Amino acid sequence: MTLVLLTGATRGIGQAAAVALASEGAEVALVGRDADRVAAVAGEARAAGGGAAVHEHVADLMLMSEVRRLAEEVRTAYERIDVLANNAGALFASRKETSEGLERTFALNHLAPFLLTNLLRDRLSGGRVVTTASDAHKGGRLDLDDLQSHKGYAAMRVYGTSKLCNILFTRELARRAPELHANCFHPGVVRTGFGKNENGIWKLATTVAGPFFRSPARGARSLVWLSLSQEAAGLTGEYVQDEKVLAPSAQAQDPILAQGLWEHSEQLTGLSAAAPA
Repeated sequence: MTLVLLTGATRGIGQAAAVALASEGAEVALVGRDADRVAAVAGEARAAGGGAAVHEHVADLMLMSEVRRLAEEVRTAYERIDVLANNAGALFASRKETSEGLERTFALNHLAPFLLTNLLRDRLSGGRVVTTASDAHKGGRLDLDDLQSHKGYAAMRVYGTSKLCNILFTRELARRAPELHANCFHPGVVRTGFGKNENGIWKLATTVAGPFFRSPARGARSLVWLSLSQEAAGLTGEYVQDEKVLAPSAQAQDPILAQGLWEHSEQLTGLSAAAPA
């Protein structure tokens, strides 16, 4: 039976994916930062009728200490993970740092999946890593000397850059870990909690435009496809939209940039002995 560890499982794409994965008979381990919401979605997944176990984990992945705690909890609970679905992410209207001194968007959207994947790599051998990216990556611009947006903060640009990081991470992971099948996908513009984590223009804009967005279930389809389908089993290092492989932006295909991002991410998460720049 396939075990899928799914982050960002309590709303939007993650919630829809949790139910869809469970309905197809996968054993799912759900991760969210609010215990009540995790329990509620776990109930929905169990009711979906697949019959496999549904597990609950609570962690705030904006904090690397929480990522490490989750990884240890997961390592204790499961001898093997067939699929790691890195879905947690958010857009923040203003620049703020976490208690660990990391800019929130970069920490949650990139460093958390980077660190969690690396900490679970031995449990994933032969398995799949699926990361939720976005077409917004085309508006991102990655500066390895300013990963935390000290030089200026524009919400959509910083979000797009974090999604660019997701693609570069996927491609470099596929190169460094040939025992894995690492892929990422653009879910489309989905009716979800995206942009609603703060008050202001982004909350208003996403509320007004919501009826024109895709349903979470449609947005989750590529995640489920990459996680479970035989058709996707041989893919690695790819960027997918609507269950089709597409070419991302030129910057997202830059192997030197991917390697540089990986090395900086190792430093910032403490995976290497070197101190962060």
